[in-house]
Amino acid sequence: MDANHVAGRIALELIGLLYRDASIDDFNARLASAEKLPNEDAGKPDALETIRMAMAIKHQLEQHQSSEQGLLAMIDSAKDLSSRLDLTSLLNAIVTRARTLLGSHLAWLTVYDAEAEEFRVLATDGAISIDTTKMTANRRHGIAGMVMSTRLPFYTTNYLLDNRFPHDPVLDNTFRNEGVAAMAGVPLLSDDNVIGLLFVADRYQRSHTALSIAILGTLATHAAVAINNAKAFEQAKIALEKADHARAELERHARDVQKAAEAHEQLTSLLARGASLGTLTQTVAQLLGGSVLVLDEAFQVISRATSPEYTGTSSDAYQPHSPPSTAVTQAIRESRQGGRSVIAYEENGEICRVAAVIGGSDLLGAVLLYRHAGLDEISVRTFERSASVMAIVLLSQERMEASKSRDVSRLLRSLVETEAEDRASLLERSRRLGLDLSQPFSLILVDTEQPKPETVARRLRAEGLFSNLVFDEIDGALAIVCPTTGAQDTVREFCAIARREFGGGFRGILSKPIYMTEAVKTIYGALRRGLSILHRIGIGGQVIDQNQMALYSVLFESHDRDSLKAFINACIGPVIAHDLRRGTQIADTLLKYLDNNQNAKSTASSLKIHVNTVRQRLANVDELLGHWSSPNRALEIHVALRLWSLSSLPSLPYLPGKDANGSSTQ
Repeated sequence: MDANHVAGRIALELIGLLYRDASIDDFNARLASAEKLPNEDAGKPDALETIRMAMAIKHQLEQHQSSEQGLLAMIDSAKDLSSRLDLTSLLNAIVTRARTLLGSHLAWLTVYDAEAEEFRVLATDGAISIDTTKMTANRRHGIAGMVMSTRLPFYTTNYLLDNRFPHDPVLDNTFRNEGVAAMAGVPLLSDDNVIGLLFVADRYQRSHTALSIAILGTLATHAAVAINNAKAFEQAKIALEKADHARAELERHARDVQKAAEAHEQLTSLLARGASLGTLTQTVAQLLGGSVLVLDEAFQVISRATSPEYTGTSSDAYQPHSPPSTAVTQAIRESRQGGRSVIAYEENGEICRVAAVIGGSDLLGAVLLYRHAGLDEISVRTFERSASVMAIVLLSQERMEASKSRDVSRLLRSLVETEAEDRASLLERSRRLGLDLSQPFSLILVDTEQPKPETVARRLRAEGLFSNLVFDEIDGALAIVCPTTGAQDTVREFCAIARREFGGGFRGILSKPIYMTEAVKTIYGALRRGLSILHRIGIGGQVIDQNQMALYSVLFESHDRDSLKAFINACIGPVIAHDLRRGTQIADTLLKYLDNNQNAKSTASSLKIHVNTVRQRLANVDELLGHWSSPNRALEIHVALRLWSLSSLPSLPYLPGKDANGSSTQ
């Protein structure tokens, strides 16, 4: 065959192969056929050269195609960076693209944990073992160590047999299970710092070209940008959240400050207008959403108010001598020392906060706030500021009370100590104090053991019934002047308060009606002597009518308590002893019988028993006391029974001896 003809035919075939983008194997087959031509064939050298040139062109076309695919992959990755906000999704896309472009069996991406000094897998593609997706690599082992130290790409044709780096047995076992042979890794760089690694691996031995490593490096750069962008976005998000939180906190603080300023202005305005303690208490309760109690220096409640949203019961249960009062007392002491409010106790989901009310160096009282929730700092300041306002009000009230107390004290002393002031002047002064001495009035004189009379007087001024009465401490006793028409009500109310709050440690005498101011001095002296007698004979916890004291004053003014015991024992000792021994009520029945002018029917009616029962009990009296119905003996027995009922000696033991007439009581 003509050499030119052979060369032309081969050239046409090669052009066809290039046009069809045939595989390199087709070109290798043509090259093998040409090499079989006889050496003496003149066209053989030209045919071989033409085929090799075609194969070079094929190789260049493949390189251009690979470069074009890599460029398109970079463009797609750049689009992903700008379009994907989810970091995990973006990294998975980069890993998948790296595996596809390089034609590898497996690809994965890791990030560096500086604290643990290790790389952790974030995204994988092509793995067949779950262990591969959970790999961690120490910065000093494997390809990770090589890339970390050099900051350059690194690849190996057979990872498990490569001794250029220290191996990690755990990683080697993972790659062995995965069937990995060849591996390439490139760094993810940020400011020359390795923040991660991008790997591809094959299950056969393979060498990577510079182009494939370049493509892998570009994808790693995109991944680094994505990770940095994600970190920047997260930091920006955190900063934005902090800014929003700071703005919200600032707005809340501004609202709280505005609320506190309005509360302060409201309290100041009320104080300037001379608002009452009750109005201020109600305002504070409304401002703080709780129940407020104002206590005096004796820890008695002098004002209380509750907001509509408060649903607790602790404030209503407060009593000066109840168990929680111990915690309140301690809290008041701490508040006075520290100058701030303190929490006294928490009970049933309620918090009791206490602020001492101080005037100068004196404790004027305290303010108690009950709430179901605690207070923020600004609300605490509002509560403490309200305590300062209360102090001003209490000081003002104290000055007013002190002024009134001085006027009352002067009036009382004018009534009981001197006759120099004329009646018209006394009447005018008493009218200014709300008392009309031109009408019948009564004097109540009370001796208190604890607390002192001046403290009791301050407590009584907080009670509505006593607000219009004239009373004060005088010569160590409490003197109360009131209209005779309301004297009994005054006595009952005083006894109720004294027994409830002071334990009943008192004794007093209510005078007979007084019609002339000139008679007060004499009656006052008689009441003072009567108080001494009540103390001597042991009567306490009650206020006795002056008329009841007349006979006792005559009989016992010069006697002591032992004499009283002897007198009662001599007169009615057997009756009392019988009642104690048998559980009967003969002494009570006999007293009622004598009080009812020895009328059995009236006695039975007052005792709500049958008249025959009265007669049976009186028959027992005959057996116990002998003949007792004579006027003199009956009077002695009546006096003894009256003293026994009034005194603190209801269980007086009967001592055999002589009675008042000298008869044996055996």
